[in-house]
Amino acid sequence: MASSKRIAKEFANCSANPPAGMTITMPYDDDITVWHITLQGPADTVYAKGQFGLVVRLPDNYPFKPPVVVFVTRIYHPNVTNDSIGSICLAMLKTDNWKPAYPMVNVLEAVRNLLVEPQPDDPLEARIADEYRNNRDVFDLEATKYVTLYATGPPKFPDRAAAA
Repeated sequence: MASSKRIAKEFANCSANPPAGMTITMPYDDDITVWHITLQGPADTVYAKGQFGLVVRLPDNYPFKPPVVVFVTRIYHPNVTNDSIGSICLAMLKTDNWKPAYPMVNVLEAVRNLLVEPQPDDPLEARIADEYRNNRDVFDLEATKYVTLYATGPPKFPDRAAAA
């Protein structure tokens, strides 16, 4: 069972001191294991004009297993699946790399940093990673197009039934 005391402390810390450009909410009064994050695209990136929704799910055995973090806003990025699922490839969230001592604020900062500095050498989308490395103008154009199509206005989070 996830440690509710740890999760409550983590949520309080993240809410009081969120990473730059993030708003963190707990959408369900009776479930502290689901968090909604609104992430403003970092300045000086192709994502700067966007607002991105993320859902964090803390597993039953958290902190001994990593949280699951997904983009619910479509994004054109080498480390995020180019689909409506929005899975993220981030080294610290891989089971083999996860450490129970990692604070959630560090996880959220690492996700934000992916928008500042994508990791094309550890991609989920090889074609997009190749484009990022070798044809940056095309990547920037496509990423900007996704921001315009999907990330203007407040994020649309899944309803509770879909989030389960």
